[in-house]
Amino acid sequence: MGDMLDIRDTHRSAGLLARFLAIVIAALLSACAGLPQRPALQPEMALKDTSDTELAQELAPKLAMHPGESVFYPLAAGTDAFAMRIALARVAQRSLDVQYYIFEADDTGQTLLSAIMAAADRGVHVRLLLDDIHLARQDKVLQAIDAHPNIEVRVFNPFASRNLRLFEYITDFSRINRRMHNKSMTADNQLTIVGGRNVGDEYYGAAHTDFSDLDLLAGGPVVPEVSAVFDDYWNSESAYPISALDKPLAGEEAIALQQKLRQSLNEHAIAMSASDYGKSVLESGVLHAIHQGTLPAFWGRATVIADKAAKVLTPPEDDSTHAIPKLIKILGSAQHDLTLVSPYFVPPDSAMEWLTGLQKRGVQVRILTNSYGATDVSAVHAGYAPRREALLKAGVILYELKPSAYAELAKKKKSHGPGGSSRASLHAKTYMVDRHLLFIGSLNLDPRSARLNTEMGIVVDSAPLCEMLGKAIDGVLLDAAYQVVLETDPATGKQEMVWVTQENGLLRTYRSEPDMNGWDHFKQGVLRMLPVESQL
Repeated sequence: MGDMLDIRDTHRSAGLLARFLAIVIAALLSACAGLPQRPALQPEMALKDTSDTELAQELAPKLAMHPGESVFYPLAAGTDAFAMRIALARVAQRSLDVQYYIFEADDTGQTLLSAIMAAADRGVHVRLLLDDIHLARQDKVLQAIDAHPNIEVRVFNPFASRNLRLFEYITDFSRINRRMHNKSMTADNQLTIVGGRNVGDEYYGAAHTDFSDLDLLAGGPVVPEVSAVFDDYWNSESAYPISALDKPLAGEEAIALQQKLRQSLNEHAIAMSASDYGKSVLESGVLHAIHQGTLPAFWGRATVIADKAAKVLTPPEDDSTHAIPKLIKILGSAQHDLTLVSPYFVPPDSAMEWLTGLQKRGVQVRILTNSYGATDVSAVHAGYAPRREALLKAGVILYELKPSAYAELAKKKKSHGPGGSSRASLHAKTYMVDRHLLFIGSLNLDPRSARLNTEMGIVVDSAPLCEMLGKAIDGVLLDAAYQVVLETDPATGKQEMVWVTQENGLLRTYRSEPDMNGWDHFKQGVLRMLPVESQL
């Protein structure tokens, strides 16, 4: 009997192996099949004349007083940034163009989607362009949204296999590795929000981890530039209608799924508005302040810096479609100070030479990035950490955000607002030149942003805006971050890195890297040996 069991088990194992191999082969064949041919589509452009909309009529008198300039409202608090996106969806009358790297189906994502669909119900033409990297198993929902007569959904640089994506990383990695990292939301070609935030709870203070970020609400001549960037991506070869990627919904199936989606979104939005977080959004006051004219508005000439959508189709070394040379030219114009805020900061050798060169010609470079405890990508820290000592020796001032930043600031203010007990993680990409030029957008100072992903942002010339943001940063740095400095050991004469911060009003010095244990040091050592810098 024992021998028979062995034989049966052998046969069963062989059968399971055969089925597994069949699945693997089928998946590989599916992944190798490639993308379907993109349908021949007529180019679609943002509406040029929306002067009859309420937004345009409200902005016109203010813009007339500042010819050639755009108006900006910085959105630093997550609740304000979320409230403003909901507001754009609610006030739009003609068009909504929405472009994001991540659009989560969580509390904030579903609430915003509910507002977007409500806009479409009012007759607003919605164009929703999403990168495909985070859309696994979302095709049916996207098709239900796309089935709305006033909504079009396109997916950027999609996976050929809609169900089994893993094998495509093997068969088509060079293409799949290129992603659309842009973030913008534009209403009636009159107002736009551009910055570092995706759509998801952690970006708006609604999750345990709170990404510290910064957006700009902008109106004026810069808005059509944002729309032109959206049009470039919307009409690009890499943007596929969701209906072209999977069997489209039709007839009663489409109606039933859309009704189910609508009901779910509406119920979710109602529940969200009644939650503590929802109440904090309603109480943010940013909308009322704008209407009443009590929220400070900043004016300045501005332009958009953006990669061309075709960047994902060109070799990484071909910089003809890249935004980074334009940004470097602006940052390199600094005469006395340069402030760089980037969560993912991995300067290659060329960037190290450039930064130290700025210091040598008298420009004080100051950098804020994530500490090990605050980063959400430990491999990035492994790429950044070995460069700290050289930067410090060159005279660069270096800060690392603490994961306890919100708790420290709450203690200092003796208050606990939304997110006050959350784990902080820096996500803003903000670069300031000589306290008058400011870039805010999606572009990190790392190889991935420079070579692989597509990025965009706004450069505005406004000394008052820079002064306000500069003072805000200066006022919290020692509480919210560690300053990394070189200290000389009097016994040996050797220099070592230490981390200085303020805790409960007192200065404290850490002589080993904060929030790291022995296992963390080991993992970081392993990561530093891997040849992955180009992917960071």
